[in-house]
Amino acid sequence: MRAGPQSGPGTRWIQDWHPEDAAFWARTGRRTAHRNLAFSILSEHIGFSVWSLWSVMVLFMGREYHVDPAGKFFLVAVPTLVGALVRIPYTFAVARFGGRNWTVCSAALLLLPLLAAGYVMHPGTSYRTFLLVAALTGVGGGNFASSMTNINAFFPQHRKGWALGLNAGGGNLGVPVIQLVALAVIGWAGAGHPRLVLGLYLPLIVLAALGAALFMDNLAPLRNDGGALRDTLKERHTWLMSVLYVGTFGSFIGFSFAFGLVLQSQFGRTPLQAAQLTFLGPLIGSLVRPVGGRLADRLGGARITFWNFVAMAAAAALVTGASSAASLPLFLTGFTALFVLAGIGNGSTYKMIPGIFEAGARNRIAAGADAEQAAAWSRRMSGAAIGVIGAVGALGGLLINLAFRQSFQATGTGTPAFLAFLAGYAVCSALTWAAYLRRPVTAAPTAVETPAPARV
Repeated sequence: MRAGPQSGPGTRWIQDWHPEDAAFWARTGRRTAHRNLAFSILSEHIGFSVWSLWSVMVLFMGREYHVDPAGKFFLVAVPTLVGALVRIPYTFAVARFGGRNWTVCSAALLLLPLLAAGYVMHPGTSYRTFLLVAALTGVGGGNFASSMTNINAFFPQHRKGWALGLNAGGGNLGVPVIQLVALAVIGWAGAGHPRLVLGLYLPLIVLAALGAALFMDNLAPLRNDGGALRDTLKERHTWLMSVLYVGTFGSFIGFSFAFGLVLQSQFGRTPLQAAQLTFLGPLIGSLVRPVGGRLADRLGGARITFWNFVAMAAAAALVTGASSAASLPLFLTGFTALFVLAGIGNGSTYKMIPGIFEAGARNRIAAGADAEQAAAWSRRMSGAAIGVIGAVGALGGLLINLAFRQSFQATGTGTPAFLAFLAGYAVCSALTWAAYLRRPVTAAPTAVETPAPARV
């Protein structure tokens, strides 16, 4: 049942939460979970826009800024690194402060990188200053981890793939939306007015913080702690899934940040021409992420993830050939396919995470553990794992931008980088098959005495 607020101004806590209880879910759980999901998506969406801010700011940086293509690739890579690093503390902030309370705080923090960017965004600013301000936008990447951990606890197991996919997909849409905003600004006012983009987002951040304060809830039963992090780090599935998420989400965020720069550097597109194309891939990739979660709910996350990586390797081969032949139409076709497949893979891999620990909970029950305690263990471990896997996966975006930087420095094209990506997808598909499809999966074997097979 719904408890009243705890003592203290503006805090709203739900003391009892049982989403696996069908009667509870139908009576009050579904409505409450969906309301929190809606405002979580809004905050995460704006967080992604801020995180990817410098992927559009570099489109405004003409020759008068004196930053070469390699420098721009590194500039967009820095927020990826910071965003990955803050995801773990953001994950545990949900349990420490409450999902609603932390959403309000994390949304308000987005004001800092926007105000700083508005102050320094002009010719004559040093490259080191640009790097420091770009690093601030990494806080937008942390919003994903706290939002996913929070929403994971609100939904029953059979709805997690859909809910997490919708939450993440709505958040991922922040990338193409800010690119569309930049396109509109460049098309209307020219490439000399980057502050217009920043000004449009300031009221949206305030709106997200207010919405979370007024309409979201804290879950008292959600209690991650340092012990959960230690236990999660000992799980081999945490690291296996981290590698797979590097391949899916790392590709999505890395390509989203770098796509416009590749078009400018390799195909000679102007800022306006690049902006007209860059939003399409992230847009489609964001929209299909819930599809990946839904397919994983129906067919199993491991099966969808395996075939998805096979298709990503084929798309990377197409892009490699197009890059070598300097064929823009073929390049755009292959790159768009990579975005679509990365989106589907994002949904399917994240569905696998709670499924693995749910299987571990069933194993504990079979070994004689209390069912409610086993369910609490599953939520605790999967919440911690989401933070770790999300953080490691985001580092894939850093690797992609660094690969592009090195590739353009060495050869003037992205072809060597695309060959490296092809090899990476082949490794991920082999890993998925070996760990999750070749034989029945034993989930969380160190936590139970009699592990049972599970489909994830």
